Amino acid sequence: MPIVLVGLSHKTAPVELREKVCMPDMALPDQLARLKSPPVPECVIVSTCNRVEVLAHCPEAHAGITAIKQYLAAGSGIAFSDVEPHFYTLAGSKAIQHIFRVASSLDSMMVGEPQILGQIKNAFAAASKEGATGVVLNRLMHKAFSVAKRVKTETQIARYAVSISYAAVELAKKIFDDLSEKTVMLIGAGEMSELAARHLMDHGAKRLLVTNRTYSRAVELAEEFSASAIRFEDFTDSLIRTDIIISSTGSPTYILGHQQVKTVLYERRNKPMFMIDIAVPRDLDPAINRLSNVYLYDIDDLQAVIDTNIQERRKEAEKADEIVLAEVGTFERWLDSLDVTPMIVLLRERLEQIREEELARTLPRLNGVSKKEKKAVEAMASAIVNKILHGPLQALKAENRSDTRDQLIEILKEIFQLEQTRKGPPQKP
Repeated sequence: MPIVLVGLSHKTAPVELREKVCMPDMALPDQLARLKSPPVPECVIVSTCNRVEVLAHCPEAHAGITAIKQYLAAGSGIAFSDVEPHFYTLAGSKAIQHIFRVASSLDSMMVGEPQILGQIKNAFAAASKEGATGVVLNRLMHKAFSVAKRVKTETQIARYAVSISYAAVELAKKIFDDLSEKTVMLIGAGEMSELAARHLMDHGAKRLLVTNRTYSRAVELAEEFSASAIRFEDFTDSLIRTDIIISSTGSPTYILGHQQVKTVLYERRNKPMFMIDIAVPRDLDPAINRLSNVYLYDIDDLQAVIDTNIQERRKEAEKADEIVLAEVGTFERWLDSLDVTPMIVLLRERLEQIREEELARTLPRLNGVSKKEKKAVEAMASAIVNKILHGPLQALKAENRSDTRDQLIEILKEIFQLEQTRKGPPQKP
């Protein structure tokens, strides 16, 4: 029973199509009930803003893939012929590798972002709760989670900031080891500067001042952050107590000049100041950067940091892919063992049956034999069984026999007169 994956993502489909196929979490129970069927007995639906994928364990790959495609197209309300070109289809080791890479954030739009793992865990929890997963997908998903953990702990893929707001935090933490006692001033209420301020507060900065040309907007944002609002015409008076400035006003001219900051530095007794100018045109005079203990970054500086970090993440992603490939091999070996485990059990049972029958015939004939000698005979019979089993078991378990394993199983069934009638999940040999 092969593992298959069918989906579409930001790499294959525009947002207009993805949003029609996307499923809210609350709809997953009903969707799983619709999808689970004889062609698709085990399935997990992963639905995020950037991807919708169905991972399944099917008795027959082609029938399962067809059923999944038809299901996804029907749910979108779009003609199958219009949706189908956007699907990607993976089977076997490629499907396993893909889900490991997705869980490890190697296939994300922003490589290394941590949110996707939580989304996949939620998807699996929903599928498990609805009884849509079994032995294989349960094992596969838990393996995906452990692979993601290995990638996180053994590489630094998530360390490097790749957004403007996170880059600002990264730079601030280099200048101020501890942000807990730092005051942040938000000049202007633009979305990007607001996000940067939010991240700084999340990373320890506790005090926020907000100023904006429209004072009511400053008050509104200050209430959201539990901060203090300052009238725009008065913000320079508060610079003496400000350690970090994030500015984005849309002003056609500089709102803060070299001499003003020089005066503030003198009043602050040269305590360091960190300034992020996200505005275009710029709000802060570049000459400010010539002052000692002032660290001024504009949007191009932040983009340069991001570009460098993206390169670093790509290097770490190569290391992560090596981990993924190794774990794919580990899982495939377990999957292969499912094919041979019932055969191993039957073979062992057959030889044990022969051993017990022969002992039952032989031991009563050995008159005058002590209990110790009988145990020695029984031990010898068990040793003979184990010796006979050794060769066939090694051949069945050999990794390089995957292409001829079915043929070997049929030969052993014929030689030892075995019939595989065992039902249900495989048992351990």
